[in-house]
Amino acid sequence: MRAQLARVDAVLIQAVIAAALSFAHLHDVASAAGQDGWKAWAYPISVDLLLVAAWRRLRSGEAKAAGWCWFVIALAASLGANVATAGLLDLGQVPAWLRILVAGWPAVAFLGGTLLAHSTPTATVNDVEEPREFKDQEDVPEPEPPTQPAIEPPPERPAVPVPAALVEHARKVAAEHHTRTGAPIDAPTLRARLGVPAPMAEAIAAHL
Repeated sequence: MRAQLARVDAVLIQAVIAAALSFAHLHDVASAAGQDGWKAWAYPISVDLLLVAAWRRLRSGEAKAAGWCWFVIALAASLGANVATAGLLDLGQVPAWLRILVAGWPAVAFLGGTLLAHSTPTATVNDVEEPREFKDQEDVPEPEPPTQPAIEPPPERPAVPVPAALVEHARKVAAEHHTRTGAPIDAPTLRARLGVPAPMAEAIAAHL
């Protein structure tokens, strides 16, 4: 834990020193280019804000090309001011091209910050949500096959009461029919011989 705190403290101290020096160099260049008063102090803030906006876009992983482009522009402005104030540029005789760059920097910084902060990232294939009807398709239960209604057996006919005497008479008629034709008598023939209804003829044939 102590080693980590020491490492973090060292990074913070280094960042504060670098920011203070870069801030002072940018202020000196802006002041030498004719931007006096509060305007000279606004230039370092503008450069640092553009650096932060570009770094946040790079950390988000979206539109890295735009993030790197504006990060390089802001870094070149900061690094250029540091090199210019190291004795390579006479701050008493600032060239015209540098005055033009310093005067046009606010518009460039505003354009870069707006594009980085308010541009809409392109949606990837994974970000596109499936339509609800296709997403829930797996959750829809499969329709059950239609069940055919059970076929009920036909109702049994009520038993027809047959008198015993009629059964005995039918036996004689059946025996005579068998002797004459050699085949057992059926219900229609039995009905015709006895003159009874069809249900009673069937009931008599069941008793034979």
